[in-house]
Amino acid sequence: MLEIVISSRNKEKKRELKALLRGLKIKVSDLNDFPAAPRVKEKGKTFEENAAAKALKVARFTKRLTIADDSGLEVEALGGRPGIYSARFAGKGATYESNNRKLLRLLSAVPGPKRKAKFVSVVAVADEDKLVGVVRGECSGRITFEPKGKRGFGYDPVFFSPKHNRTFAQLSPGEKNAVSHRGRALKKAKGVIQNYLRKALP
Repeated sequence: MLEIVISSRNKEKKRELKALLRGLKIKVSDLNDFPAAPRVKEKGKTFEENAAAKALKVARFTKRLTIADDSGLEVEALGGRPGIYSARFAGKGATYESNNRKLLRLLSAVPGPKRKAKFVSVVAVADEDKLVGVVRGECSGRITFEPKGKRGFGYDPVFFSPKHNRTFAQLSPGEKNAVSHRGRALKKAKGVIQNYLRKALP
């Protein structure tokens, strides 16, 4: 069975990605299974550059097919911020809560109709020789005035989904995966992986 490595130590992300990859005949590992794996600094100026760098570096180290995602939140009223800096929006050592607090503070005077935002996820797939593919998924919504819900992670408690009339943190994992940016990107990435497997395996 082919092993695919998720280029992340984030357990919530692994759980989400593993669920989205279900159905493929692969073993899924992450960087917690490779303690010596190098940490990849996100120096790119786009989600695509960061995802590709993470996938390639880890694939070369593990010598296994690797999938990496770089995702973030783009808020219209903030000119697209926090964007690629979403994970560290509140500064070095930022937590999910501190990022959300900063976001809500910056938007405190912005009325509901102008709180439009979108989640972006870019997924890169690489083997030790090359980048196999890069795909993108997006999901539109708006930012709430206060956090709601206990599920999910990151900006989920403040990202309102008009389709469900709830925040991402109020949705079940299945509901979220059906509409999320990462879910949409992973569906495309699944096709990239299936195509790779057809060529790589006898």
